[in-house]
Amino acid sequence: MAFSFFNLFRRKKSAQKNPVKTGIVFSGGGTRGFAYIGVIKAFLESGIDFDMVAGTSVGSIIGAFYAANVPLNIMEERAVKMKQTDIFSSKIKLIPSKTERLEEFVAEILDGKEFDDLVKPFCAVAVDIKTGTEVHISSGGKGDLVKAIAGSCAIPGVFNAVPFKDMNLLDGGLTNNIPADALREMGADIVISIDINPTRGYGTDSLKTVELLKAALRILMKSNAVNGYVHSDYIIKLDLSKFSQLKIENMDEMIQLGYELTMQQIPEIKRVLERTKADESIKRVSRKIRAIQKKSKQIEKLNQSLTDEEKEILKIYGK
Repeated sequence: MAFSFFNLFRRKKSAQKNPVKTGIVFSGGGTRGFAYIGVIKAFLESGIDFDMVAGTSVGSIIGAFYAANVPLNIMEERAVKMKQTDIFSSKIKLIPSKTERLEEFVAEILDGKEFDDLVKPFCAVAVDIKTGTEVHISSGGKGDLVKAIAGSCAIPGVFNAVPFKDMNLLDGGLTNNIPADALREMGADIVISIDINPTRGYGTDSLKTVELLKAALRILMKSNAVNGYVHSDYIIKLDLSKFSQLKIENMDEMIQLGYELTMQQIPEIKRVLERTKADESIKRVSRKIRAIQKKSKQIEKLNQSLTDEEKEILKIYGK
């Protein structure tokens, strides 16, 4: 009998030692991202919780709120009362807004919290426009959390770039609109991603500069969204195309739709989350992709360090 209890204790200890870690990804998508409040409500009502969080653009805002355990009623009340002037300072098209108002909005709801104060590990994804490289920000000192979020949200042409340490940050959606790979790097075994813009990639008949810029960004983000799908175990697709990505209106309707569409998928989400072990095939593909990306960056760095003469020699020998 003692031996049986001892083995039972060992099995329990072993199970606790290597629990399956789950992560949630909030994609970019402009002001449509406030539908995530309804998504979180659906999670809470269904008893679903995640171990870690990553977000791009507006996904970094709501992702940080979720990681900080901001009460749902505070998020909803603030979103419904929000005005265009709470986020954007410029009223003229093609004149980008500064991010100060956005930062004040986020800081108020976070109530002074920094990375170390968050209940769950969190990563904000942005792009350093100086180097053109993707940046994953998951730690920092005073003021860094709000600045990282602002940088992740800085859509070109809508916001100015955000100075952050020795970088100038722009919207993470330029390279990674669904940053599931960021959670793989953080150790997540099962990753659920939310795509609030599954109809992205459509063009425009207009030749107006603003419309051309918006279409170009949609096409750009469609190509990099594929990476998020590859690294995810399940994608929650929310078709919010009837709402504008840059206007603050119909927030209550958007939140309700986010809730309803997520509730429809809860049984499948639970099925994925109830796995006792991670899907090794997805993790294996994720590791290979990350290795290729790392190698590509190393090659690019090496090419940049070569002299013109060395580059000519490589062309001659085809290496």
